[in-house]
Amino acid sequence: MNPRRKKVRLGDLLIEQKLISEAQLSQALDEQKRTGRKLGRVLTDLGIVQEQQLHDVLSQSLQIPFVDLKQLNPDPAVVRLMPEALARRFRALVLQSDARGLTVGMADPTDLIAYDELVARLKQPLRIALVRESDLLRTMDAVYRRADQIASIALEVHDELGDGDIDIDQLSAEDGSSDAPIIRLIQTIFQDAINTRASDVHIEPGEHLLRLRLRVDGVLQEQTVEGRGVASALVTRLKLMSGLDIAEKRLPQDGRFSVKVKDRSLDVRLATMPVQHGESVVLRLLDQSNNLMTLEQLGMPAPMLGRFRALVERPAGMVLVTGPTGSGKTTTLYSALAHLNRPDTKILTAEDPVEYRLDRVNQVQVNQKIGLDFARVLRSMLRQDPDVVLIGEMRDRETVEIALRAAITGHLVFSTLHTLSASGTVSRLLDMGAPGYLIATALHGVVAQRLVRQICGDCAQPTEPGAHELAWLRAQVGDALASGMRFRAGTGCTYCNLSGYRGRTAIYELIEIDGPMADAIRTGDPGAFERAALTQPGYTSLTRSAIDLAAAGGTTLAEVIATTSGLDSIASSLQAATLTDDELSDALLGGRAVSP
Repeated sequence: MNPRRKKVRLGDLLIEQKLISEAQLSQALDEQKRTGRKLGRVLTDLGIVQEQQLHDVLSQSLQIPFVDLKQLNPDPAVVRLMPEALARRFRALVLQSDARGLTVGMADPTDLIAYDELVARLKQPLRIALVRESDLLRTMDAVYRRADQIASIALEVHDELGDGDIDIDQLSAEDGSSDAPIIRLIQTIFQDAINTRASDVHIEPGEHLLRLRLRVDGVLQEQTVEGRGVASALVTRLKLMSGLDIAEKRLPQDGRFSVKVKDRSLDVRLATMPVQHGESVVLRLLDQSNNLMTLEQLGMPAPMLGRFRALVERPAGMVLVTGPTGSGKTTTLYSALAHLNRPDTKILTAEDPVEYRLDRVNQVQVNQKIGLDFARVLRSMLRQDPDVVLIGEMRDRETVEIALRAAITGHLVFSTLHTLSASGTVSRLLDMGAPGYLIATALHGVVAQRLVRQICGDCAQPTEPGAHELAWLRAQVGDALASGMRFRAGTGCTYCNLSGYRGRTAIYELIEIDGPMADAIRTGDPGAFERAALTQPGYTSLTRSAIDLAAAGGTTLAEVIATTSGLDSIASSLQAATLTDDELSDALLGGRAVSP
């Protein structure tokens, strides 16, 4: 049996320890009445007491241990012994289960009502520990994944459907019913995606199962759900939400819809593809609740940031951002637009699709089906008296030439290209048929970027590079620099799903077009341009930017090698004096990413 715990008044404890005064306690109690928050939280938010002091007093007075959840990897099965609703209501978490009962971490162990309710509901002897509230909430979000709930609801959908075909009319009629299993399945999938910070949801039907995969920090995480017919019902519902033709299952379809999950507004881009066992669906999640990054938040090194800011503040010219799909190009361009977005500046964009809505910016959605392509939109834009123009992607010669001419007639033009590096951009433009003299006059700067996974801050530890990593590092920066660099890696914890990584950041390289580069472009000499770019003062390659980030503790050396693989051989070829200009051009054009 659990002994009846003694009531403890936190305010009295803190006064007894001389950590606060009567006046400060009175101020905190008034604030508590006004906001309804716990007294401990009020005291720390007001800065009257440090959180660690509060923990020390409670731990000592109540004779309970303090547990740092950052250093603990609780077993998800043990944590789920307490229902999520109960855990969130009482700010409590099951940390351990053994023959003696349960160890429960509480953010406020002085809450006797919560303690008594937990005893009654869990029906096991309890041992209480003190935990930080912020760590407790983060652990809940990480551990209370929706995988079990998704599987359970999917089974319910399977049982409801039986072995027959889907009744489309009935499914349609249930749109407003929050109890419909298929709707709850969709809600749960979105909630799980938000909890894990997923950028995409992949729904892939198998012969006897449904495979759900979430892309988190660029890596897919898989869950399989048993039940034939669940995938078909799920895809049909998503098509209805997107306004697509549910009868057409032979052709790919694209659509979009908006949902609100946990007070966050998501724009969802949906793409279907007919496959062997039905239709595969990919949902791209665009969080409209997130504020756009400022230029300072992009993560560029300070010297590079100053040069990039100067480029985007020019009154005219073209600035390109290059990189593969999913490398963060749109985020960089939107940050530049946000920096320039003022009442005295007219900004027009042509995008496919419009990913984020920007206030005061006139955004045009490209629609190939009705002939509204980038070139046509761009021609119309130039009659709208813009100061700044953004073209989502330059895919053909016509669009490239119109954009270049716009840049030399007094407009600031932003766009993207698919190239491996900034130095390969001119070769790509020449390959698309743009005249060298036009590129040399219009192009002012090129940014190339990649995304790398960041080390989880809660489980990061110093680490020594392996033999292969060290050999690679020495080849890049030399023995002297390599020997002085120190690295970290994540050991894996609850907050990062045992991956050692949480979140992503960008690495950049920037080239500003100067006189020698412009001359090389004008004469159609990509080899001379490459050599001039790589030897430009202040130039830092993508590989070196990634190494610097790893040495600063932002990512791992293994992630750097994986992300920059393939870039070094091309750069080495460009710097080799034995190669002719034609060979340099062939090396670059042969190694670039294929443009759609």
